[in-house]
Amino acid sequence: MDASDHARLVAAVVPLALEAGAVILRHYGGAFEVRSKRDSSPVTLADEEAERLIVAGLRALTPAIPVVAEEEVAAGAVTSVGDQPFWLVDPLDGTKEFVARNGEFTVNIALVAAGVPVLGVVHAPARSLTYTAHGPGTAMRAIGGGAPASIAVRAPPADGIVVVSSRSHNDRERLRGLVGERPVAAWQILGSSLKFCHLAEGAADLYPRYGATSEWDTAAGHAVLAAAGGAVATLDGGPLGYGKPGFLNGGFIARGG
Repeated sequence: MDASDHARLVAAVVPLALEAGAVILRHYGGAFEVRSKRDSSPVTLADEEAERLIVAGLRALTPAIPVVAEEEVAAGAVTSVGDQPFWLVDPLDGTKEFVARNGEFTVNIALVAAGVPVLGVVHAPARSLTYTAHGPGTAMRAIGGGAPASIAVRAPPADGIVVVSSRSHNDRERLRGLVGERPVAAWQILGSSLKFCHLAEGAADLYPRYGATSEWDTAAGHAVLAAAGGAVATLDGGPLGYGKPGFLNGGFIARGG
């Protein structure tokens, strides 16, 4: 696949993400049951219905490309993908945020090739935001039904950087150790893959993550951030690759400019 193929796929995937977001919002506006998976993480009918919609759409769009989706993997459907390109889907990233009704949850869809997320769509339905990317310089953000506009990371401000982290992994002392003597203007808490997008649009500068994540949590946001000029690396400075055993990530550091 080349850049034109990726651009075509993004155009086809965005409607899937928007439709999944509409499904999620229908549940978000009413009562819903929260269940626990085997790893004790929460799941709702919104996760499951959104995933079924996305997976069916991707399999119709690209029948030869495997789809790795969070809830299917949790049910034991996929163990590995080999060296071929594959889709990574988190139908509702930030289920805890969804349950808390704070709006900080996303639909994540990414295409991975040779261990790299080459295409990403992140849709935040409660915020009417959609981020897309399919290679360097292609990061875009659409607000509501408006036209997509280019986004890019910023250079670190001289008066201090903005560090963003999640509620459940906000080890402030460890984060301070990473920042060192660099001035920090603000510490922000934000859910889901919105943290990557916050860096990509120049609203923050650093997102360290020391706890474990799954690849479907990070791939779409990683693609958007990389396309906007940022980078994601493991804690030892290597690339954060995809297609690993169990689709599990170790710690990483995402950076803007």
